[in-house]
Amino acid sequence: MPNCRSHGKGEEAEAEEPENTNASHRRKPSLSPMAEVRERLLPPRRFSSATSINQNAAQSPTIVRRPLFQGMDVLGLKKRGQGLRSWIRVDAATGGSQVIEVDKFTMMRRCDLPARDLRLLDPLFVYPSTILGREKAIVVNLEQIRCIITADEVLLLNSLDSYVLQYVNELQRRLAAHSGDGLHGWSTSPDYLPFEFRALEVALEAACTFLDTQAGELETEAYPLLDELTSKISTLNLERVRRLKSRLVALTRRVQKVRDEIEQLMDDDGDMAEMYLTEKKSRLEGSFFGDQSLLGYSSAGAGLSVSAPVSPVSSPTDSRKLEKALSLSRSRHDSMKSSESNKENIEGLEMLLEAYFVVIDSTLNKLTSLKEYIDDTEDFINIQLDNVRNQLIQFELLLTTGTFVVAIFGVVAGVFGMNFAIPLFDDPIAFQWVLIVTGICGIIIFCGFLWYFKYRRLMPL
Repeated sequence: MPNCRSHGKGEEAEAEEPENTNASHRRKPSLSPMAEVRERLLPPRRFSSATSINQNAAQSPTIVRRPLFQGMDVLGLKKRGQGLRSWIRVDAATGGSQVIEVDKFTMMRRCDLPARDLRLLDPLFVYPSTILGREKAIVVNLEQIRCIITADEVLLLNSLDSYVLQYVNELQRRLAAHSGDGLHGWSTSPDYLPFEFRALEVALEAACTFLDTQAGELETEAYPLLDELTSKISTLNLERVRRLKSRLVALTRRVQKVRDEIEQLMDDDGDMAEMYLTEKKSRLEGSFFGDQSLLGYSSAGAGLSVSAPVSPVSSPTDSRKLEKALSLSRSRHDSMKSSESNKENIEGLEMLLEAYFVVIDSTLNKLTSLKEYIDDTEDFINIQLDNVRNQLIQFELLLTTGTFVVAIFGVVAGVFGMNFAIPLFDDPIAFQWVLIVTGICGIIIFCGFLWYFKYRRLMPL
């Protein structure tokens, strides 16, 4: 036996000699003594296929390859994409809040969300207001409130904005009040809302309050400025109104987007049913426990069939039939129950959305009224400017007519100034008669023009 073992070891050594020889050929020819000692002492590293390919390509002396992304820091891009981000977590059961740091991919796995949904919450980008219902979460992007609502928690982007802190405080206050109501047995009332709807309600209330506050401030600033502009038209007042109108258009666009988002949710029953996360979670847990009980029952039935003197062919068929019947009846019961509960919950969510739709619609009407007032002021200013322009045109017309009448004296002076002799020049009162006749003719011509202007309604006389 010892000889056989030594013989076997010799064969293994001979089989490993070519591999060691190839490995020595693959290693770099010039290695320092310290590197040889390190390779001998440290365990061999395990590289992935991509790393081994890159090492072989780098070690081959004859092949020179160009890097794929030359000039790009791919590792730096990966680190920036996987950077930690601060979130405020509000627990549904206790109402407590804590600050956590989670990277993007962990958040995607935690809430079962795609990357494009998390991109909507990125504070570096400006996206319009959006409410998205997903399988395990609701993505909310409403003005300053950017959060992810699940059946167990709310994950809010950590920010120093006052509206974010107000949202957290208000949600905690309502959760504490709800826990007090639950102790008195009021959680079974028809007005009861699950956690995700209460969090969504606080977000809608915060967004509507924020927009309504901005609309009120804009309205308070606009009306005195417009009244001042109507009394005194100046370049400074016109510039202030122009800036005010730009702010009004931007705010109206944001309010319109929130209103359209709520209206779109109200029109789609599937999206509203998708947002009911607590029911889906309880349904999933019920189906899981039902499957566990069914598996336990089937295993118990299998044990009885083994112990009972029953034919081995007929017992599995009966157990399968019973299992199919139980699963079919359970699925029908769950589908009927979920359809009924979906209708009820859709009505509850629809009433909630309708209440805030009325609020945001009133804000939009306020902004629309302000825009109409600005348009009316602009029309009034244009009318005033047109009136002044018409007065200038009338004055220019009168001035042109008077210039024409005065030009008659120039024509008479030019005629009598020619170099010829007539007996009229010897009369001492001839000059006076020329002036009187010329003045009377000019007055008659001027009155004729005025009558023509009045007849043609070119001038109010």
